[in-house]
Formats: sequence, C-alpha cells, structure tokens
Amino acid sequence: MHTLLEVESISKKFGDLSANVNITFSVSEGEILAVLGENGAGKTTLMNIIFGHYLPDSGSIKFKGSHIPFGNTKESINLGIGMVHQHFTLAENLSVLENIAIGNQSLLGLSIDFKKIEKKIINISDEFGLSVDPHAIVSDLSIGEKQRIEIIKTLYGDCKLVILDEPTASLTPQEVDQLFLIIKSMVKAGLGVIIISHKLDEILRISDRIIVLRNGELTGSMEKTNFNKTILAEMIVGKKIVRPIKKEGRKKEKLINIRALNVSPNIGSPMGLSDINFELFGGEIHGIAGVSGNGQRTFAEFLAGHIWPDSGDIFVSGNHVNKFTPEEFMNLGIAYIPEDRNSDGVVGELSILENGILTETRNPMIANQFGFLNRKRSKDFVSEICERNDVRFQSLNQPARLLSGGNIQKLLIGRWLKRNPQIIVACQPTRGLDEGAIASVQSLLLTERDRGRAVLFITEDLDELLLVSDVVSVMFDGKLIGPYPSEELEKREIGLMMTGGDVL
Repeated sequence: MHTLLEVESISKKFGDLSANVNITFSVSEGEILAVLGENGAGKTTLMNIIFGHYLPDSGSIKFKGSHIPFGNTKESINLGIGMVHQHFTLAENLSVLENIAIGNQSLLGLSIDFKKIEKKIINISDEFGLSVDPHAIVSDLSIGEKQRIEIIKTLYGDCKLVILDEPTASLTPQEVDQLFLIIKSMVKAGLGVIIISHKLDEILRISDRIIVLRNGELTGSMEKTNFNKTILAEMIVGKKIVRPIKKEGRKKEKLINIRALNVSPNIGSPMGLSDINFELFGGEIHGIAGVSGNGQRTFAEFLAGHIWPDSGDIFVSGNHVNKFTPEEFMNLGIAYIPEDRNSDGVVGELSILENGILTETRNPMIANQFGFLNRKRSKDFVSEICERNDVRFQSLNQPARLLSGGNIQKLLIGRWLKRNPQIIVACQPTRGLDEGAIASVQSLLLTERDRGRAVLFITEDLDELLLVSDVVSVMFDGKLIGPYPSEELEKREIGLMMTGGDVL
C-alpha cells in the first residue's frame, strides 16, 4: 500500500495549553486508522490542522508525497482530503441534490448543471453503496440517510482520504452495520479513512490500526493483530478503568405516573409526544432508546417542567401536578441533566463557583432573603461538589467552558445530587465522553439507584443502555414502546423498534 498522509512532528498551542505535542503518524491507501483519546486529548485539533482549519506552530504534513499548505481548507479539499463532521451541515428544507450542488458549485457560476450533478451522485451511490434519493427532502430523512448525504458530499470532490468524526454517535445498530459496509467499500477502492470515536467495540471491529492521544501527545499505537479493549482503555485515560457492575435492583414505590400525555411540537423540541403512558419507580433505572429527534428530548424537557402539555396527567410521588415550571419540578425533587451540557447545563463564561450554585439562589445556606450570597458558604458548597464527584479544575474562579466535557458533566450531576433529588432525568449523560468519564457517570447513576432514587436514562448507545438499565422503553415518532426487562432484549431488537419495526 502507498502512503497517503504523513504527519510529522505537529505541535499546536492555544495560549498556555498544548493541544498537540510533536505528533507523528501516517495513513496508507486502503487503510482504516482510528484516533482515540479523552475529551481534550487533541484529536479534533489535529484533524482540523490536517483539514486546513488550524495552523500548527511547528511540523509538516505531506499528502501523496507533497507538502500541503496549512490553514487552507479549500486547498486540502482540492488535494483530496475530506471530512465528515459529527454535526451535519445540511439545509433541511432543500433536496439531497440541492444540498450537494450547494456544497460543490461555485457561487460565481451563472447556472447549475443539476443533471450532471445527479449523474455523479448516482455513480458515487452505486460505487460505495450509498443508497439515497437525490430528490428527497433532507428533513424527511433519517439520521443514517443524512450521514450518507454528508459522505456523498465529501466523495463528490474525488477525495482520497476521508476523516469521520464520531460517525456512529446517533446511529442504530443496523445503521452502524450499513456505515461499516460503506467504509469497507471506500478502502476497497483505495481510499484511506481516519475515524475519531469513543466507542471501543466499534473501533476494534472496523479499524486496521489505532493511535491514542493523551494530553496532546501520542501515547501509543496498536495493530489489528494486537487489539485489546482493556489495554486500549487504559492507554486512553492513563490508568486502569474500574467499570461499574450492575447488581440486581430493588424496585420501590412509584414516583412518577403519567397518563395519556400529549405535547404539541414546539420550537425547542420539534417532535411532539402522542398518548404517552409511563411509570417510573424508585430503585430502578428506566432506559429510553431512540434515534435522535423522535421525542426523547421533548419527554425529558416535560419531566423537567420546561414544557406545558396539551393534555394528560402526571403524578409525582402520588401528587397531581398542574403547574409546569422548572422551579416547581425542582421542588418536587426532580433533577434534570440536559442533553446539551454546554448550552443548557452550564453558563460557559461564568465561573465553576457560579455554575455550582445556579440552582441554589433560594437555599438559605447560600443566600439570604434579599438574594445576597454568602461567599464562604458558596465556596465550601461547590468545593464539596467537586471533591465528591472528582471534578478536576485549576481554580473555582476559572470559566466553566475551560473544563473538559467529562468534568462539566460531573459538575452538573454533582450539583443536582447535592439537592438530594428523588428522581433523576439523565438525557444523554455520557455522550462524547471518554471511557474513564463514562464509567464514572454510569457508576454515579447506579449508586443513586441503589439508594432508592428513580432514574430515567435516555441514551442512543445501546451497549450502555443494556449495561445500566433495569427496564427499557423505545421512543419512536413521539410514541413510547415498552417497557421491557433489559435482560430480555438484544441490541438488534431495540434497533428495529427505534426505526419503527415490529415490536417484541
């Protein structure tokens, strides 16, 4: 195999932070290279340097034997480097054909040859198994179909190296299988592929070679013949990972009872809810699976008091609820860990200290009746949260945005647990976290379950769903299917229900 990409001694700093330190590796034609590492390890920075978004401080990169100019995305694309980002950049109201035309047509042109573009789309689709209707409207497509469009957009530019950032984050098992077939067709055609992911099982399944970054440095690599999940996980975090063990739970009293709930689509959560009946018990983790956009976020926001229902009833600890505000639901003993921790969980520009007391402005231990904060008590309050939940930081006064994803999540969970809630609504609590942070969050939720708390656990990771949950329901098109005992389910059965297939 010929070498496609040669990265030599790349270093990059942001102020005092060393994002990449003297990194060297290569990718060959027909090879799948996985890049692993914790949040903040430098993976995305490195890929952005390769793709032309960032300028390195030192080092060089060759593509097909020639040095590539830094800081020029257009030139990287022209050379044959393509990148499919985790968050899609598609115009939902346009067709597949129009989206691909926009991404590959000069805006200075007088006209667009749609027939020529459609013919090339069909050729790419046939060659790589990317089944898609060029005239379909993007908003009508599934997550897996939208991802195919992004891949076609990349391949349309005749790229030879494809970078995939967390490509399976929101896919069902069936869609993952299909994606892997597409990737294998790429390498069979001689393309090189780089995958960034946190899902070790999938990485071990699809990769030819793995490199690991930690604290900006390349700390190890592994060939396919030597793949070992335990060793890789320890290479990623730099220590032995203690994974949680779920013991048999003790189901307690019913804490939430929902009957015939209906919620209209709204701006924040576009999918509504239809005729939801649901029960949540203390001492139980109730997992909810679903492809993103099928109503899980709406359901979580309703249970946090952010959404007023059109009809239906909810009882919390036997009491009928008729006031829907976040404060009311907090006072009912419900903690809400939102899907987007950065936008909805913390205020990035505020300090760790300020974020730690955001929910405590009515706590007499923190603030007096006039709203003035007791600085010492506030500091002690947040320090205890951070210490108990292993939140790693430089100073309580540093902006929360400087924390890694895992530390933000542990701060959020710790802030809620400090309130001693009876019910925890955890929406995608481990999304985008590394192996060590995932194990930590899972252990926290299982501990709370064993203390008699009720946990609603929403995730798109089916391995995690079955590992942590006692019972499982599936959300599809705003409707809830289930619950089923988790030990009676397999991933493929859940994946089928997530796409509207026949239920058990």
